[in-house]
Amino acid sequence: MNKYLKIQLSILILFACSLGSSQIKMFKNVVRPSKGLAVTYPAKQISISIGKNVNEVYQFISTPENMPRWAAGLSQAELVKSGDDWIADSPMGKVKVRFVEKNKFGVVDHDVILPSGEVNHNPLRVVKNADGSEVIFTLYRRPKMSDADFENDARAVTKDLQKLKQILEK
Repeated sequence: MNKYLKIQLSILILFACSLGSSQIKMFKNVVRPSKGLAVTYPAKQISISIGKNVNEVYQFISTPENMPRWAAGLSQAELVKSGDDWIADSPMGKVKVRFVEKNKFGVVDHDVILPSGEVNHNPLRVVKNADGSEVIFTLYRRPKMSDADFENDARAVTKDLQKLKQILEK
């Protein structure tokens, strides 16, 4: 390796190290951290303000039977309880949805288990916003997902939250 190339490589390594591992985006939309740290995906928080009491919004969102009313991916489905899971027919086929237990913190996280066995974790929160509520969904950009697909997913989540707001503010 010639001296000039070694210098360029050294500068590149120093620059990368100065960014910190959480800033170095690598192949397939995955952050490859330093040894010993977990892999993370890029994420986007999508939120909407709802003019209803936080407890009322939480009770509605945390009731799985209500999800098909506002979540388009399950809009044609009936959620059926099966043990700790809820089973639904979706555009992707039969999916399992597993919710966290009801809690006093406004957490409505749920995992969607696809027919392939792939698990998509969906963080969902309801927090107080003055006299009303803020509903916050975290959307992860999964490996191999294109920019266009990620933006389409973000638009779909936004529409779902708008539908939720419309239902609750009637």
